[in-house]
Amino acid sequence: MKLMIAVALAATLSTAQAQSPATSVPTPKQLSRLCDGCAWVQQVHTETRKGSGSGVGAVGGAVVGGLLGNRVGGGTGKKLATVGGAVAGGYAGNEVEKNAKKRTVWVVTLVNKDGSQRSTELGADPQLRAGDTVREKDGRLSRQ
Repeated sequence: MKLMIAVALAATLSTAQAQSPATSVPTPKQLSRLCDGCAWVQQVHTETRKGSGSGVGAVGGAVVGGLLGNRVGGGTGKKLATVGGAVAGGYAGNEVEKNAKKRTVWVVTLVNKDGSQRSTELGADPQLRAGDTVREKDGRLSRQ
């Protein structure tokens, strides 16, 4: 039971982590030179995202947790331990599955010609750095 709780806590504490990105702030003159549809790359950094659970981890965890809980106590206590083990195991199994399916994304913060900011999330390294000028087309960023 302590092992299941430890696994659940470890899975819960694993959250999105970000690197310390370099930042570039364009001057008004630099913004005025941008072409229509172009933007200034203010920063690029990576983040880790948890995957989604399909239910397999939850079911497997619930079965294991229920079996382990069933070995504890007797009578009504045994029933409560079985149910509690199944619930805790299901939660832990789901979290473990999501962590196993985690992925890295690249978050690019852009400054538009009018000075407004926006961010876009990409599934692959865009090979951009703070200070680059880009154009976005069909969800892809290309250096100008």
